[in-house]
Amino acid sequence: MSGPASVHDLVQSHRITAVIYAAAKLNLAEAIGDEAKSVAELARLVSADESALRRLLVGLTTLGLCRQADRDRFAMTELGRQLDETADPSFKDWVLFEGEMLAQSWIGLVESVRSGKSAGELRGDGDDRYAATSNAPEFTRRFNAAMVSLTRSIVPRIVAAHDFATARVVMDLGGGTGELIGGVLQHNPHLEGIAFDLARCEAGARAHFDRLGIANRCRFVAGSFFEKVLGGADTILMKSILHNWRDDRCEVILRNCRDALPASGTLIVIERIMPEPATTEIQDRSCAMSDLNMLRGPGGRERTEAEYRRLGVLAGFAFVGTSGVGSFSLVEFRKVGH
Repeated sequence: MSGPASVHDLVQSHRITAVIYAAAKLNLAEAIGDEAKSVAELARLVSADESALRRLLVGLTTLGLCRQADRDRFAMTELGRQLDETADPSFKDWVLFEGEMLAQSWIGLVESVRSGKSAGELRGDGDDRYAATSNAPEFTRRFNAAMVSLTRSIVPRIVAAHDFATARVVMDLGGGTGELIGGVLQHNPHLEGIAFDLARCEAGARAHFDRLGIANRCRFVAGSFFEKVLGGADTILMKSILHNWRDDRCEVILRNCRDALPASGTLIVIERIMPEPATTEIQDRSCAMSDLNMLRGPGGRERTEAEYRRLGVLAGFAFVGTSGVGSFSLVEFRKVGH
């Protein structure tokens, strides 16, 4: 489809977000479970109007998240089961974060494009969204849960893409509650780990390490990567950190990483890589949308491989190479000098 009709479809995409968010908020995937259920039973289980719920289920069916078993019964598809918080993978927390927080922020995109400023800067909060939301526990909880669901989905690919055989101590910088470092240590029993993030993430990280049975090999250290990065690791991982910040702030983070690493230490930056040139491929679109989300949200940006290489070299690293892991890439650097 082309021309005005395709634009008409594209501009209605916000409705799709709202439909998926409604399903997650109503706990529909959990209510339906593994077998088809009648609309009447589902309406009772999720406390919804039966007629309105049927209409929502039809909408979900057109998106491939539900299937209509017969006139009165609906089931979840394999894709739709990802809205169940107990599924593996589950993207329910990301859906709730998108629907409750990101969707509202994007309404002001035009102001950010006109001014070049993030939502926080336009409100007068400054350019550090994380400091501005430190007293917003619901935002922090929802944000951390969303990041966990996204990271969990790519940990197996990260572990498969990088050989940690020569590493001994790996630090996950800005790793929240430790989803990434936990996965790396589970697949590499010879490793010790450090989760480095703000103090508000500590309780969640320690609980996560206990659940994985790696508490004896992984510790949490509270701190700010803008001030100083703890030494002691020979490898530092950073997933979805640099894209939050403008170049000058990235340079501070990278130089602090360099100072913390031993000679020839390894830095692995895990980010989306902006395409050159952009196409209509889904992965390119996802990266471009994330780039605009960074403009509107924390004020950062997605970058090309050349731009990440430049940042690393300026901070005293040698570029080693890039490997793709789904919609993300591992950009590897080696510390130069002592």
